[in-house]
Formats: sequence, C-alpha cells, structure tokens
Amino acid sequence: MFALVERGAGRHFALDLSRLGGVADRVAATTRRRYPDLVVPYHSRWRHFGVGGIDRAALVAADADAAERTRAAIDLAFVSVLLDAGAGAQWRYREAETGQLWGRSEGIAVASLRAMQAGMFSAAPAQPWRADAAGLMRLAGERLGDVFQHSASNPFPGLEARAALLRRLGEVCRAHPELFGTAARPGHLFDYWRRAGGGLAAAAMLHTLLATLGPIWASGPVVDNVALGDCGRHSGLPGDGLVPFHKLTQWLAYSLVEPLTAGGIVVTGLDELTGLAEYRNGGLFLDCGVIQPRDPDLLAHPLAATSEPVVEWRALTVALLDRLAPAVRARLGKPASEFPLACVLEGGSWAAGREVARERRVDGSAPIVIISDGTLF
Repeated sequence: MFALVERGAGRHFALDLSRLGGVADRVAATTRRRYPDLVVPYHSRWRHFGVGGIDRAALVAADADAAERTRAAIDLAFVSVLLDAGAGAQWRYREAETGQLWGRSEGIAVASLRAMQAGMFSAAPAQPWRADAAGLMRLAGERLGDVFQHSASNPFPGLEARAALLRRLGEVCRAHPELFGTAARPGHLFDYWRRAGGGLAAAAMLHTLLATLGPIWASGPVVDNVALGDCGRHSGLPGDGLVPFHKLTQWLAYSLVEPLTAGGIVVTGLDELTGLAEYRNGGLFLDCGVIQPRDPDLLAHPLAATSEPVVEWRALTVALLDRLAPAVRARLGKPASEFPLACVLEGGSWAAGREVARERRVDGSAPIVIISDGTLF
C-alpha cells in the first residue's frame, strides 16, 4: 500500500515524505519532555493504569502469590485492551476512590481496573481479581454501562458490542482448556507459555493470540469460515486485497510483555510486531502533512472503520512508523537494541499525535471521524 501511494497511485491519499523529518523532530522532543532520562517503557496498557500518579497496578491481586499476580495481570490486560476501542471525545469516568476524572483510553483503563477489583469479570466471589469464562459469559451491556457510568449526557459508545466481545472471549477460554486451563481464564496463558520453557518470541505470542481469538471478532472479513478480525480490503491491491492490522491484538501482545516478564518469562523479538494502526499515530501523520487527502472533503464526513480510505490511511500509518523509528532514534542518540519501536510509540508518536490533535481541534479528536461499533480499533 505504501509503494502504491508513494508512486502517486493512491486512491485516497498522497504522501509528502519531506515532512517526515519534522515529525521525527516533534516525536523526539515529546519523548525528551516526557522521559528526560530517555528511559522509556514499552507502549502498553500499563501506562494508562498509572495515570494521575497512582500505582493502580500494585492493587492487582496484591495478596496473592507471584504466579497468581501474573495471571490476574494478564486477565486484566485482556479485558481492558479488548474494551479499549475508542470512547469518543465526550465520555468521562469519575474514579470514586480518588475523585479523578478521566476520558478516552485512560478512562477506559481506570474503569476496567476498578471493575475487575469489584469482581465484575469473575464468577468466584472470593476471587475478584480474575476474568474467567463464567464471569465473562454472563456480562451484559447494561451492567457494563453502569460500571462505565454511561448515561444520555455521558455516552459510552458500543456498550452491547463490547460486552458481546467479552462474552465471546469467555466462550473461547472455555473451548480451549489446553491454553486457558480448567478455570478458563486468559491468565492461564502464563502457565501455557511457562511450560514451554525458555524465552517467548513476540511473533509466537501474537500467532497464538490471533489463531485463538479469531472467533471473538464479529466484524471484519471472513475467509474459508475463518474470522480474520482487524483486516481491511483495498481495491487497489492485487489478489484478495486484504490488509492485516490487528491493532487490538497487537496492543494486547505489547501489554502482556510486562506481566510475563514479571512472571519470569523473557519476551524476545518485540520489533517483530508492527506499529499500531490507530487514530493517534495515524492522526500525527495526517495533521503534520505527511499523509494528505487527495480530496479535502474526505475529512469532512465520518468514515466507516472498514471503509477503503480508512484502510489506506491505517496501512500508510504502519509503514510510516517503520520509517519514523530510525529517525527518532538518531535524534535521541539511541540504537534500536535499546530503543525498539515499542519505545518510539510510547515516547513518542502516540503522545505527539494526541498533542497535535489538541492544537488543531478544540476537542482533541482525530482528523478523521471513525464510525465504529467499539470493537475494532
């Protein structure tokens, strides 16, 4: 897709790569401001759990042994990431324990952690810090709405679709005891990968997640009765025109690294995962003029998440992140071995995308308004 657009044959967008250096300058400056010592953690869900300077991750199964804390952290990563497909500019979550008010990804993170703390995803009343098949399969959209403080004046989009996604996660856990154990919890993947011994390649982890979680996706293309999830189609590409993104699944893979590492499993080859094809990274390139719409009116109307312009935009985003990363490392004086793509994202491109959105639009929204059911990206 990048090659197609680079040679001027894009259907919906053009590229101005002369502006990429300016984007690298901005991302490097953002990284230095946010992490002055340049010790940048990986981009993952765990960054959002700590908003407001509160170490909420320390709450997770705090009284359990180390292995159970790892399982609980994996359970939390699964439900929180799968719920994190955009909350819109209007929704806010007020955390009762602190009085803090959060929106967007941070709000979803805090709300999902507090929901797990209250036992929302567990069928075992004495074990709230878990997500098991029985607890997930009984989850109703109305209950999810209560926890996420949904109302007419504070709408949380896609409630039923998100609840259905978690119910299907429960079904998958129950159907695969070899992966999820007799308790049928995502957290038992820790035991599955630990039994294999040695390190865990990020690509192998992603393969397991993609192959296993396929049935949970209600949207996206289906080929030979296999649900592909977050893949798009583009008529300008040869063959079936499929473009794989798997944003939420890769976000989940990034977010499992820290719990697995804490549990003693070394995850290797993290750069085998791609950058994330979502609206903050993509918005950075659009707002800074690296990606330019062929028709200025394209950005004036909401677009479906699976529409061809959005597929093209997301594909360019992934390809551009691979070109942005070495330029940012050069500005920071960091080799790839010390500063993988996950650090560029965290340092980083995601934060810079949010900042430039706030400069351009009062509500900080993305340059393209996406019509989504809350389950894709």
